[in-house]
Amino acid sequence: MSSPFDGYEVAAALRPQAQACRFDLDEALSAVVALEAKVPEDALTALSLGTERLGNGTVIGPNGLVLTMGYLVTEAEEVILTRNDGTRVPAHVLGVDQVTGLALVQALEPLELPAMPLGDSRELPPGSEVILAGGGGRAHAVAGHILARLPFAGYWEYLLEEAIFAGPAHPHWSGAALIGPTGELVGVGSLTLQGQTRQGPQPINMFVPIELLPPILDDLARGKPRDTARPWLGVLAQEVGPHVVVVGVSPRGPASRAELRAGDVIMAVDQVPVTTLAEFYTRLWALGPAGVTVPLTIQRDGDVFDVEVRSRDRAALLRKPKYN
Repeated sequence: MSSPFDGYEVAAALRPQAQACRFDLDEALSAVVALEAKVPEDALTALSLGTERLGNGTVIGPNGLVLTMGYLVTEAEEVILTRNDGTRVPAHVLGVDQVTGLALVQALEPLELPAMPLGDSRELPPGSEVILAGGGGRAHAVAGHILARLPFAGYWEYLLEEAIFAGPAHPHWSGAALIGPTGELVGVGSLTLQGQTRQGPQPINMFVPIELLPPILDDLARGKPRDTARPWLGVLAQEVGPHVVVVGVSPRGPASRAELRAGDVIMAVDQVPVTTLAEFYTRLWALGPAGVTVPLTIQRDGDVFDVEVRSRDRAALLRKPKYN
């Protein structure tokens, strides 16, 4: 059986050195595990995210509570965690938060690993030394720096007011741990992007700040959704110049039912012009909770027209975790 760590080793020159750390490096890295998830072929996210997903998670509780990214485990019917020594432990999904993108899974057998304490990324300005760590120990960790803290809008109706950008990029960033200078977890790996560094264009990673977790931690561990779900359209959109352009729609989403299609330009939400993804999402979510009707002004092939889309709660269309 191949190891989930294979192929994701970090170049030796980029790996952190124990003597340069103010904490026990190996103990911290032992809290990061590989995570494999299997999703049914008929799941809503199977087409976009695949049925077999591989990433990482970080132990944050003494009883096998593991933090990861939601897209890795959304609709998963099987989850396996692999320790750095190769021990494989089954787990189940506790909850996925659609707003932050974070998720929790619970190991079903003792992991016997230390929990990584939670830090606060706001205490770390750009230039701060960090470690970008996937499961697998030192050979799968990068000694890096925080490059910037900036808003981030994703094409899948996702917005962070302030995301963390760090580099050099990790080859296995999904769910990776961003470890601060004192050994605390300060972020969770979400994406790889092309960034502009002093050396020119280079791949960098985007991390979700860990301080978004504590306000939702207890509810997320119980699988309790937020009190109010945001309206979801099922639109995949990008910024093209000063325009928000639809590049796709979720097959079972409200936008598909309303016959929106790739190439449509979203000119306004409820008569308020939008020119960026952040403006689009902010106006959309300000209309009310999931289920609210969303008035859109669309430009298509030179024509401009209005359409109303009845929004939904995205989570209502997703398969629920099966508890063991």
